[in-house]
Amino acid sequence: MDLFEAVSLELEEATDFDKLEARGTVRLALKAAGLDVKNLTFRQLEVVFDKLMPEELSKRGIGDAAGTCASVMQAVSQKADLDTGTSSDDVFSRLGGD
Repeated sequence: MDLFEAVSLELEEATDFDKLEARGTVRLALKAAGLDVKNLTFRQLEVVFDKLMPEELSKRGIGDAAGTCASVMQAVSQKADLDTGTSSDDVFSRLGGD
């Protein structure tokens, strides 16, 4: 699962948005930031969810927009290595020469 998919799913679960609403809201915020879904990094996503997403959620009737953004980002950050697609075990095995 890529970063866009992960954050959209978490937003869907944290709100009453359906799949299309969650994905569309994330896409709009990324577009406003001038970011491409395909090249998205976790750090870029953090900035979008800090600076732009609270307003997007407020426009859509989400009461605690900032709190929702924080909980979504916390959930996404707990996913394994979304930026690289590798797990920490993969990294350590390469360092060990396995």
